[in-house]
Amino acid sequence: MARAEREEKSTERSEQEPAEKKKGVLLKWAVIGLAALLVAGGIAGGAYYYFGGKASQAKNKTPSQPVIGTIWPMEPFIINLQDSGGDRYLKLVVQLEISDPLGVKDLDQLKPKLRDNVLELLGAKTYRELMDTAGKQRLREEIAMRLNSFLPNAKVTQVYFTEFVIQ
Repeated sequence: MARAEREEKSTERSEQEPAEKKKGVLLKWAVIGLAALLVAGGIAGGAYYYFGGKASQAKNKTPSQPVIGTIWPMEPFIINLQDSGGDRYLKLVVQLEISDPLGVKDLDQLKPKLRDNVLELLGAKTYRELMDTAGKQRLREEIAMRLNSFLPNAKVTQVYFTEFVIQ
């Protein structure tokens, strides 16, 4: 009888072991599957946020109209440049963009003072200072800075060269 009990117990153990092994293997695959699902979800969510979110935001935004300031033209400048290699002349036509349309009145009143200041600035320039793009950009910034120091209400936001000839 003892032998029969032992055989029954060993039979029960052998039946329980495969069931436990099956549960362990299933649990292991369930954890791996859940981890893979979380990683895939994170990647998909990140991709949506990065690509889809920006695209939908761009679609929802209405294109904003660029703010265009008031353009005030100045009379042409013809200047002798400071060059030791010979006489060089600069013909420059400038147009100013100002922040406030009411500033046109100030510009009209200060026109002689503004022209004098720009003439003084241009007369101190050399051919080499004005030939490259960086030199022209510096000139724009200097003109805007000098003219803004005279304007009480509006400010010069951009300086446009509509003619720029050096001879």
